[in-house]
Amino acid sequence: MTDTPVPDRRQFLRHTARLATAGALLARVAPARASLRGARSLAMVHTHTHEQIALVYAFDERYVPDALGSLNCFLRDHYTGDIGLIDPRVFDLLHSVQTVLGSERSFEVISGYRCPATNAHLRETRGGGVAKHSLHMDGCAIDVRLPGVPLADLRDAALSLRLGGVGFYPGEQFVHLDTGRVRNW
Repeated sequence: MTDTPVPDRRQFLRHTARLATAGALLARVAPARASLRGARSLAMVHTHTHEQIALVYAFDERYVPDALGSLNCFLRDHYTGDIGLIDPRVFDLLHSVQTVLGSERSFEVISGYRCPATNAHLRETRGGGVAKHSLHMDGCAIDVRLPGVPLADLRDAALSLRLGGVGFYPGEQFVHLDTGRVRNW
């Protein structure tokens, strides 16, 4: 047995609070940190809420928890306000698509997370196009467009990555991306 001192509860709580604060600051200074090697960042504008977000969500293989929380909130069900857990691979997919396209513009988000009630309502009122078991409900899908990039180019970039599903909706002006099995429509 060793005589290594064990921190008391107050020391532990202070240390934990400092770490949480550091993580929150990291998420807020993301645009300045985006140029750091290994940083993965995203910028988005939500077409329904008109909110904007720009942050670093990961460094190398480590995700930034506070940034993921901010993205979950940003991509909430805009009909109900329900917040879902978005699969971080969705963010990696967006980042990869943007890299392939060489664009630094903000994605325009049409739909992120959808709660089951919203999904059911959309199925009943939209005359098709909304899957009964939509990956939006699992936080594994997003509908986007990228200003300055033709929709077909956005679709083709996503298809080239073979990282999940890609739906092309030129009439509605968006591309559906998901982290499900590789397929397209």
